[in-house]
Amino acid sequence: MNYRHAYHAGNFADVMKHAVLARIVDYLKRKDAAFRVIDTHAGVGLYDLASTESAKTGEWMSGIGRMLGADLSGEARTLLAPLLGVVREHLREGRLAAYPGSPLIVRRMLRKQDRLSAFELHEADHVALAALFAGDFQVRVTHLDGWLVPGAHLPPKEKRGLVLIDPPFEKDGEFDRLVEALEKGHRRWPGGMFCLWYPLKRGNEAEQFVASLKRSGPPDLVRIELDLGPGEGPVQGLSGSGLIVKNPPYVLEAEMKAIMPELARLMGRGDKAGWRFERLTAE
Repeated sequence: MNYRHAYHAGNFADVMKHAVLARIVDYLKRKDAAFRVIDTHAGVGLYDLASTESAKTGEWMSGIGRMLGADLSGEARTLLAPLLGVVREHLREGRLAAYPGSPLIVRRMLRKQDRLSAFELHEADHVALAALFAGDFQVRVTHLDGWLVPGAHLPPKEKRGLVLIDPPFEKDGEFDRLVEALEKGHRRWPGGMFCLWYPLKRGNEAEQFVASLKRSGPPDLVRIELDLGPGEGPVQGLSGSGLIVKNPPYVLEAEMKAIMPELARLMGRGDKAGWRFERLTAE
């Protein structure tokens, strides 16, 4: 599976991932103490929805395109407001011109005392990301393989924060690398929050990954998944997407019970779309 992000920006997986990311960042802001968000596979930060890549798939139209004008339930509307507020900054004459990636969403939500570290290996993407944040003293952009971050760049000087690991799944063995990265990250920063994205495809690879985490993963892990349900065909091989969260906020489960049914309703493939929130390891 090749998940080159320019083709898929703003699709259902992005919306689900960013909804959870925004809720975690919002939770971190409840305390005055500074925190740092570390994005290991940051991409370019902002994606032009009129680009050749985006136009080729049009996936954003069945993702964020369905969310912007949706009649959300009251609680979901409140919880999704920080994310959708950042997205709406990129409306042009009533049309969404670009979709913000995770580093830009995080940056828009930071307070003056908070920081973002964004890592990107792809040369052209790193150049674009560095240009996006040029002169921003709250953001550090580094040209580096994100898989090296959990073993070499933790913990940050701030005692609080989040590590987002969102690999492109361009190579075999990415699930194993996620397990290894989480193990390394936990050893170096046991009190840090971690959020790991993974694809759901027809087959059992994701279930094997989850089973491995249940057997030997660090404590306090939950999984959140969005299943699109049956349809005419998967989106680039995806039937859904998932997140593993380590040290989740205590409010996260209740917030997901408000948000995820709305995401399944709006972006799923009918009434058989679904979601789950499951604890994998004890606190």
